[in-house]
Amino acid sequence: MPSFDIVSKVEAQALDNAVNVTSKEIVNRFDFKGTHVVIEFNKKDFKINIETEDDMKMRQLCDVLVSRAHKQGIEPTAFNFEKEAFQSGKTWKKEVLVRNGLAQEDAKKIVKLIKDAGLKVQASINDDLVRVTAKKIDDLQTVIQLCRTSSIEIPLQYINMRS
Repeated sequence: MPSFDIVSKVEAQALDNAVNVTSKEIVNRFDFKGTHVVIEFNKKDFKINIETEDDMKMRQLCDVLVSRAHKQGIEPTAFNFEKEAFQSGKTWKKEVLVRNGLAQEDAKKIVKLIKDAGLKVQASINDDLVRVTAKKIDDLQTVIQLCRTSSIEIPLQYINMRS
């Protein structure tokens, strides 16, 4: 039976490259010359720690990070900017979480979306992925198209297509 997996993963190397390119660009930008800017990627926790002198520079740095990550193939929805920046002395600090892996509630939303579509497919949750099986490969392609056009706010990848 044909099947494929729906996952939400970010490559650590691509994200590390995006952070490095961002820091190199910031060092060379005129509006950041002589200012305190720190951007670090924690590979273990998939967090990006940012330090700047003021809130405006923080927002600019976040914009540059998202654009450079997008050029590395990382979707902007993979970043979680919900935590507010806080002031610590003379610097502003922010912790940006990167969504890596499919959370249980997101997997349930995907399965519900597939089941509500009324297609002849089976969707099951396995740890941090959703496996979809069907009798026809056309039904699987319909599921992929359905997930792409849905309003789910997480980046999805479709892997392990087997026929």
